[in-house]
Amino acid sequence: MARTRAFIASWALLLAAAGTAHAQKAPAPGAPPAAGIYTCTDARGRTITADRPIADCNDREQRELGPSGTVRRKIEPTYTAREQAERDEAARQAALAASRQVEERRRERALLMRYPNPAAHDRERAEALIQIDAVIQAAQKRLGELSDERKSIDDELEFYKKDPTKAPDSLRRKADDNVKSAAVQNHFISDQMEEKRRVNDRFDEERARLRPLWATATGSAAR
Repeated sequence: MARTRAFIASWALLLAAAGTAHAQKAPAPGAPPAAGIYTCTDARGRTITADRPIADCNDREQRELGPSGTVRRKIEPTYTAREQAERDEAARQAALAASRQVEERRRERALLMRYPNPAAHDRERAEALIQIDAVIQAAQKRLGELSDERKSIDDELEFYKKDPTKAPDSLRRKADDNVKSAAVQNHFISDQMEEKRRVNDRFDEERARLRPLWATATGSAAR
């Protein structure tokens, strides 16, 4: 109440001063509106009014009031270069967070459309693993063939056991090629086992994300 009385008194004084200065001069049609009153609450909690922007409130919002006491406009605080940079960075981070949230919601909707229920998710996981297992089985079959081939090579090399240098070059190359081919197949199988692990990890991660989405969708459908 005291602040209101002080504001009214300040307003009255400013109007009186303006009236004295312009008592003989009415505003012409189309002339700009009369100057407003600026008001703010400073750092110490004081309500200040003036006929121009208030320097003590440069660090906070000010309001310009019209003759009827209505707010004409709000004047944003004046920031230092560092403060403005900090505000800009905070706004940029907020925009990024909002963008990430929107993108996350989009991904969740796409995930739910692709896997509307646990059975659909289980089915696609099984199909992905079947394909990898088929490749692993083919490589293992090839390893079996290479093993049989190695036995045949070893049988031939048995004739040159006392002096391996006498073994034909073609036979030695065949033995080397067999070893290299077996190593390639073993490496390939190892890669596929790692891919199988990655696929399971991906589906496990998706499952964790989908559980609450499925629960929400089921609850909405029940209502």
